Amino acid sequence: MKQRNFKLIFTFLLAVTALSLQAEEPGFSGEWKLNREKTVLQGSQLFLSKLVIKVAGDSLLTTRTYENADGQQYPFVENLTLDGKEHKIVIYDMPRTTKATRSASDGSLMLDSNTTFYRDGQETVLNSKETWKAEPGKALLTISFVTKMANGEFPGILYLDRVK
Repeated sequence: MKQRNFKLIFTFLLAVTALSLQAEEPGFSGEWKLNREKTVLQGSQLFLSKLVIKVAGDSLLTTRTYENADGQQYPFVENLTLDGKEHKIVIYDMPRTTKATRSASDGSLMLDSNTTFYRDGQETVLNSKETWKAEPGKALLTISFVTKMANGEFPGILYLDRVK
């Protein structure tokens, strides 16, 4: 009887541990820094230079740090769920709405955001669609994106190396 109870408890603990490990999503969580040698930057525009990610279950917490050509940094924190629900924040007086989902087929993360700002007195909406992929067994994160504004569409790929 004791051996049967032990096996049952051991099996239960093993199952709980396995589910806990799956919920942590180790491929994305961590601190990432832009690889400036691999990434082609677009002129003097702001670019993502650092990204801190925490994925736990269906929760995605990020701290994005953007940088300009002069080295000035602009960080902001965004807390999302991976169920496609819209989340709204304001970044430096600019409203932003973001939806995030996880691909069932390859585990990649997809983010769709709209950020509203004013340029020359005109309201402008910047739409960005991103696909994040963590390379298995490597400390590399690729972010493929397409940014759309009234004056056109701008695709690109960012390569980030794991720092921690």
